[in-house]
Amino acid sequence: MKRSIIHMDLDTFFVSCERLIDSRLNGKPVLIGGISDRGVVSACSYEARRFGVHSAMPMKMARQLCPEAIVLRGNAGIYSKYSDKITDIIKEAVPLYEKSSVDEFYIDMTGMDAFFGNFKFAKELRHRIIRESGLPISFGMSENKTVSKIATGEAKPNNQINIITGTEKGFLAPLSVKKIPMIGDVTYRQLCNLGVKRIKTIQEMPMNVMHQVFGKSGIGMWKKANGIDKSPVIAYRERKSISTERTFDKDTIDVIKLRGIMTAMAENLIYQLRRGKKLTACISVKIRYSDFKTYTLQKKIPYSASDHTIIPLILELYNRLYNRRLLVRLIGVKFSHLVEGGHQIDLFDDSNLINLYQAMDKMREQYGDRAIVRASGMGAKSISRWNPFSGEPPPLLPNRRQ
Repeated sequence: MKRSIIHMDLDTFFVSCERLIDSRLNGKPVLIGGISDRGVVSACSYEARRFGVHSAMPMKMARQLCPEAIVLRGNAGIYSKYSDKITDIIKEAVPLYEKSSVDEFYIDMTGMDAFFGNFKFAKELRHRIIRESGLPISFGMSENKTVSKIATGEAKPNNQINIITGTEKGFLAPLSVKKIPMIGDVTYRQLCNLGVKRIKTIQEMPMNVMHQVFGKSGIGMWKKANGIDKSPVIAYRERKSISTERTFDKDTIDVIKLRGIMTAMAENLIYQLRRGKKLTACISVKIRYSDFKTYTLQKKIPYSASDHTIIPLILELYNRLYNRRLLVRLIGVKFSHLVEGGHQIDLFDDSNLINLYQAMDKMREQYGDRAIVRASGMGAKSISRWNPFSGEPPPLLPNRRQ
């Protein structure tokens, strides 16, 4: 049976989310990531890319290339909310999907063409996502994951491409070898040194030559260049852990600051647990010192999503792990062994606390995940990165633009 694989990718996802909140960002170069010189670019707009900026670039370099760029720290809660919204739309509409990243999906429509017309269905799904979320999204469709992903890249921004079965090689041939998903910067330079810059050149090479030069990965490159990919769409499963980290602009030994940020990180993750109707049974703390040595401690606990249960245990692990003789570069908190469920209330011990949590969470849902925090954690500015099931609405905080 002929396969039918759709690859969908939200265009400049983080930037697009920010523009939904603040339309003044439309049409302007935008950078999202760490705002210090030690930070890196997590995402950038197409306007910034014209200056040579790209993700994973040091923020200092990006600012030099594009001095007029608007730099935002970003908000994991906002991106999580919209990612979940898109996931729910796709989950409702298709028989099998794989969520390969926060903004990227594979959909297997094999065998459904007789019922829907798969390309027409994909276009309707794309328009529904745009209509209901306000976010631009592109897709490519072919008979395998590799060609569909490359097609999506060629469709961007905010468009679609259908690669008819049998035309894969012709579609791929004129493209740069860097378009092949498995080829990174190092392999690309190796190929360029061999005079291989276009996919057509790999198509014309015997597979055993690629194997001799690049080993087993050479066979994979040759197959992908020829539009051959048998890998299946793997049904999406929720992650079993969430975590957050903070890398400091300058290594620190400030005891009060470290404890405050550790508390704030734990508090935020616990809120994400409750927001996603999850419980954790394992908590861990990570510290990286100025010599780059990293240490972690973890502890199994009864399933919980309660501040008064988890935060003291996080601080206990932190106290056991922290060595005051060295400056600290990074600290982090992780919750794992996640399951569906809600906190079991003991009416005699913690009913008032549960009412307090519900009131705090309601405020966070309305005004953002930093709307209400413990006093000890007020010094922490941006304490969450990515987690798979947070759902905060856009925060109404001033001075978001840096």
